[in-house]
Amino acid sequence: MSPVLTVPCARRRSAAIVALATGAVLVLGACSGSPTDRSPVAPVTQAPVIEAAKAAPPAPVVPPRWPLTGVVAAEVAVRPALAIKVENSGEARPQTGLDQADVVWEQVVEGGISRFVAVYQSQVPAEVGPIRSVRPMDPAIAAPLHGLIAFSGGQAQFVQDLKNAGLQTISMDAGAAGFYRKSGVGPAPHNVYGTPQTFWDQADGNHAAAPPTQFVIAKTPEKATAVVAGGPSSTVAVHLSGYSRPTWTWDAGTGTWLRAEGSAPAMLRSGARIAATNVVTLKVRVVDSGTTDPAGNPVPETVLEGSGDATVSTGGKSVTGTWAKAGTDAVLTLAAADGSVLTLAPGVTWVELVPVDSGSVTIS
Repeated sequence: MSPVLTVPCARRRSAAIVALATGAVLVLGACSGSPTDRSPVAPVTQAPVIEAAKAAPPAPVVPPRWPLTGVVAAEVAVRPALAIKVENSGEARPQTGLDQADVVWEQVVEGGISRFVAVYQSQVPAEVGPIRSVRPMDPAIAAPLHGLIAFSGGQAQFVQDLKNAGLQTISMDAGAAGFYRKSGVGPAPHNVYGTPQTFWDQADGNHAAAPPTQFVIAKTPEKATAVVAGGPSSTVAVHLSGYSRPTWTWDAGTGTWLRAEGSAPAMLRSGARIAATNVVTLKVRVVDSGTTDPAGNPVPETVLEGSGDATVSTGGKSVTGTWAKAGTDAVLTLAAADGSVLTLAPGVTWVELVPVDSGSVTIS
């Protein structure tokens, strides 16, 4: 009797051949792949292979900005802030170079006349003037910049106060280079002009760095506090004294505030009109410094420490708040009524130091 062989299906064909050759009886078991097998086959699911990222995402590109204006630039030059004392009497007008300043501070001096501290860093004007002497409030204005201050002269104590505040002084009376008397612009002392690049060239190693930021500046004009939360305004009228009454009028065409001296447009010798992106008014105490000028007039001193009321006008709108300054070399801060920071728009800023007892600010 022939043997019975049970052969797995995988070997069926070869086993059948052997069986035929040997005469064995071949019993074939059912195969899973047989057409008669109706059992369902479970699907096989394979998860995709996800490799972890091998590098960090690129850092966002932050465009450089000028520290005192917040304006974006392709390249920001590393140079110190240069403050220059500029006269604003009737005999001094029209001035030169004020339109290239980053920040301009206006202060009351003897006789109610105002004088400017024009701060330059992002632009290098060919000429600035007329340049006059320093006053006792200048250290508090310029010290936070840690740079240079150029002036024609000043009382010995006023000059020493600037040095004590950490500033490098560039004085015509001390023989510094870069000053000259300009013909055809008026009699002395209203004819002293200077070359800013020559002033910068004299910076020593302790005064060569770019200035720290001063005011907090929004990334775009639309995000400035006055634009976001202020009320509409077209005019900022400032009463500094009976002599000095500057007015700023919003001009939507240029997107700036245009300055007038009283009712007369404030023009520069170049033919440009004085304009600002931001106008900041600070209510300040003005006291007697205990000194007199060469003509015997008492020299006032603006006290730029402590705190007081403030307004910020930007983009045809104005907002009220407060200012604070902890000391001579401290940066002045601006705050809204709720304590949040008052931000400015990128651009040029003019700061009006308004006597709290005798001055006023009218916004309409």
